[in-house]
Amino acid sequence: MSKVKEFTKNISPFNNRTEMPVILYIIKVIIIFWVFKFGSELVGEVLAIAVHFACGKNPLEGELFDDNTIMLITYLGYSVVIAVIMILWKLFQKKTIAELGFTRKFGSYFVGAVAGTILLAVSIIVAVLAGAFMFNGIFANIDVKMVSMMALCFVFQGAMEEVLCRGVVQQLLIKKASVPVTLGVTAALFTIPHLGNMAGGSPAIIVVAIVNLVLISLIFSLLTIRFKSIWAACGLHSAWNYILYSILGLNLSGKDERVNAVFDMSSSGSNILNGADYGIEASIITTVVLAVAAGILIVLLKDKIKVAK
Repeated sequence: MSKVKEFTKNISPFNNRTEMPVILYIIKVIIIFWVFKFGSELVGEVLAIAVHFACGKNPLEGELFDDNTIMLITYLGYSVVIAVIMILWKLFQKKTIAELGFTRKFGSYFVGAVAGTILLAVSIIVAVLAGAFMFNGIFANIDVKMVSMMALCFVFQGAMEEVLCRGVVQQLLIKKASVPVTLGVTAALFTIPHLGNMAGGSPAIIVVAIVNLVLISLIFSLLTIRFKSIWAACGLHSAWNYILYSILGLNLSGKDERVNAVFDMSSSGSNILNGADYGIEASIITTVVLAVAAGILIVLLKDKIKVAK
């Protein structure tokens, strides 16, 4: 019974124990990830419902805001999710916000944003030249206010995923496990929540989408090691998502609902070049672009990776 009790204490997400076998610690970090994720999202959902009631609407009876307002509430609500994760981090892991990856190197955020813009631009341009996407011009009636608001929304959305993966998971594991194991576990936990959006896709599209998620996760993680913070990863993540969704109006991780965007672009058919319903993030073209970028980072950071612990 004492061994069971000790095992339970070791893997509990509600303490900051680290003195245990590496495999046990990995299990503990995985549990921490899901507890922090679901716990913070639950708080966010409750607050979103509370906002509806405060505005005289009863979401339990189908009384909801319009689509744009719901989108803004959802995305801006990620700021609440981030705040809850930070509270859980300080409360149970007894660590500072800087140890979560939010160091004073904020300038690297813009380095990441530029990198994300370049990676996406190369992927899109090659895909257009290959005939996988069509550029139909600029929308006549652009909702400038909504497009502008979505920029802030994606700052929070991208940061939320990075706080969980490159923050909580990577920062905890990098001190205990090897770099390859750390990056592997981080990539797996980054990929799993996206799998639901792949339902109905062909096996080829699903495989490419998963490979691309692993590659972009690797890039996020390598940038985190390079700058010793998660700011660059946050910048890349948010810039990629915002430009893809709100500027180009293309599918973001399988989300194909109509959006307010600047450019009118559309897929040309449904194939491995454009990622079919999942979008450019399941394109083999994106795979090549991300693989090259990841390879360059690995070569440039090989010495830092060796001493990352």
